[in-house]
Amino acid sequence: MLVKRIPAGVYAANCYILMDEISKECAVIDPGGDAEDIDSYLSKIDAKVKYILLTHGHLDHTGAVGYFKEKYNIQAYINAADGKLILENNFMLGPLKYKAQDVKLQMDVNEASKFNIGSITIEVIETPGHTPGGVCYKAENNIFTGDTLFLRSIGRTDLTGGNFDTLIRSIKSKLLVLNEDVIVYPGHGPMSSIGYEKANNSFL
Repeated sequence: MLVKRIPAGVYAANCYILMDEISKECAVIDPGGDAEDIDSYLSKIDAKVKYILLTHGHLDHTGAVGYFKEKYNIQAYINAADGKLILENNFMLGPLKYKAQDVKLQMDVNEASKFNIGSITIEVIETPGHTPGGVCYKAENNIFTGDTLFLRSIGRTDLTGGNFDTLIRSIKSKLLVLNEDVIVYPGHGPMSSIGYEKANNSFL
C-alpha cells in the first residue's frame, strides 16, 4: 500500500493518494486544489484512478473534484448531509465551469459503504461534528480523518452545521475505540496515531 500526502490549495489541506501498489488502482481522498500538481504525481506513479473520496464538503477539501471527475470519468463520493451542504451553498468544485449544480456527486456514503482498490478494502466511519456528514476512511491500519481529528487537536465546530458535543462523541465512540497503532492521516498537518491521540490530545 502506498500513501502519499500532498498539501493542496490555499489552505494546504491534505490530499491523499491511496494506492494498491500491485494493481496500481488508487483513490484520491480530498482533492482540495492544485489539481495539476496532484495529477502530475498520479502520472509519475502510473496510478489508475478509481475513486474520489471526500471526508466532508468544505471547499478546501473539494476544490479539485470537478477536474478529476472530468479527466478520469470517475465518481466522487460524499455523505448525503455534506452533499446537501455543497448544493445549498453552491460551492465551486474547481474553476468556474465546475459549479456544484453541474458536478454530480454520489451522495450515498455511509457505514455500509466499501470501496476496493486492488486487494485493499476501504471502509467508511461516520463522524459528524465538524460538519453534519463528515466521514473517515479506514484502509487496513490507516485512517483518513479529514477535519475530524488532528495531531493533538480536533476540527472546528463554529462553521455551519458544526457541533462540538457531536464531534467529541464521534471521536470517542468511533475513532478512539480503534487499535492504538492505527495511523491517523488528518486533513491538515502531520500524521499521528490513535494511541498518541488518546494519550496526548487535550480535547479528548
